[in-house]
Amino acid sequence: MTGKLRSAAQIAASIEDGATIAVAASGGGLLEPDLVFEAIEKRFLETGHPRGLTLVHALGFGDRDRRGANRFAHEGMVKRVIGGHWTWSRPMQELARLDKIEAYSLPGGVISLLLRESGAGRPGLITKTGLETFADPRRQGGKINAAAKEDLVELIEIEGETYLRYRPLKVDVAILKGSYADAAGNLSLVEEPADLDSFAAAMAAHNNGGRVVVQVRAQVETASQPPRDVKVPGALVTDILVAPAQEQTYRGSYDPALAGLKRTTALPVSEDASGGMKRVLALRAAAELVEGATVNFGFGASSGVAAIIAERHEFHRYWTTIEQGIHGGAMITGTLFGMAVNPMAIVSACDQFDFYHGGGLDIAFLGMAECDRHGNVNVSHLGQDFIGPGGFIDITQNAKKVVFCGSFDTKGTRLDIGGGGVRVIEPGKIQKFVHEVAGVTFSGHQALERGQTVVYVTERAVFTLTPEGVELIEVAAGIDIEQDILARMGFTPIVRHPRLMSAEHFPS
Repeated sequence: MTGKLRSAAQIAASIEDGATIAVAASGGGLLEPDLVFEAIEKRFLETGHPRGLTLVHALGFGDRDRRGANRFAHEGMVKRVIGGHWTWSRPMQELARLDKIEAYSLPGGVISLLLRESGAGRPGLITKTGLETFADPRRQGGKINAAAKEDLVELIEIEGETYLRYRPLKVDVAILKGSYADAAGNLSLVEEPADLDSFAAAMAAHNNGGRVVVQVRAQVETASQPPRDVKVPGALVTDILVAPAQEQTYRGSYDPALAGLKRTTALPVSEDASGGMKRVLALRAAAELVEGATVNFGFGASSGVAAIIAERHEFHRYWTTIEQGIHGGAMITGTLFGMAVNPMAIVSACDQFDFYHGGGLDIAFLGMAECDRHGNVNVSHLGQDFIGPGGFIDITQNAKKVVFCGSFDTKGTRLDIGGGGVRVIEPGKIQKFVHEVAGVTFSGHQALERGQTVVYVTERAVFTLTPEGVELIEVAAGIDIEQDILARMGFTPIVRHPRLMSAEHFPS
């Protein structure tokens, strides 16, 4: 059980050409074993190996510059990427756009659960999550460029109902990060802000006869760790890199409050509800909260609702969650999204997504880049670069109520907010309510089939999804419905008797 210690160079040298690598990491440096990535990148740049890799990751990881997924974004190094979220690596997006790699994207939760199913030797993941979105083979089947030709998803029928079967993965190497490991390889994540899908990735690699590499701050005596702190048993681990200077996140050092090991009164400050349009969106969306509800927040504008809860010190009124496996606490927004100060519980991402897929969420607050006449929402296909859904599909398709938050239009929008309403000084050049979205990340038809309540919140109007179509239900004071709303949409919504948005949502 000993002899698992390796140098970064030794680990990099063990990665074979054509290997499939699974990474359990998320944005902001969360569980990112970057010293291992750096060594693999260094070897490739010096020798041209390993090359032809397949990279699998459920959530996005990197810094849009050098770290994380950017370490793999070299032509020839990676042949295929199956990623839930792509936004943290612009070079990888560029390789996908130029068809230099086979680019796929699947719902983040689906990838996490697919790793688990693959490790368990089952025939892939069978679920309704992803139906009628771009992951559905009747649309794109998760293929996001012309180079992606293999079918990773298929339709199946069980007892007269349609499901998606995501085909199992053959993982050769899992690369993980933790706090401590003993000589036997038992991996503890006790000081990390989340567990993510670390065990699922390890199991997928080990049970396929592959390697499980872990980067940790320190090695401890064998069997010295509390058994419940061990998230990946040593039987699965083949290689250990000890990195004493390892940081918890891109913020640096280690903050015990992020791991729930210490409580603090120094709560994070959010920019997503600080003022202007963002505050209007946060305040209006927060009006959809219901006492006792189990809720989820997405990245961007919708996370302003979490900031409002923190600002009002109303943590006790709602059960808050995020896809990384966090329950409770004060959510961090921006580049460190996916962590919380003073969390009440931390479960694996697989457990969290099982909870979401099963309908455990009462309300989900998510962003909105485009909405069309069918109530479909796009957050994944923006311009020339593919962004990816992360956990968006897993969350929105299964929550009982979904509240989308976003500006009414964009690029050059100028508003005068205050006095209980808003006035449009100059409309944005880009419409967000369009005839047809560029990619379906949320299916309005599926929402109606499932009986979900769907609300679309903007700074000047609020809409809802009905069986007859998208209906305008609220308008801000100071807004001309014809000039500021209908004339700026790519379709005509249902207009019956819209009421005024509350003046409280438009502070001066």
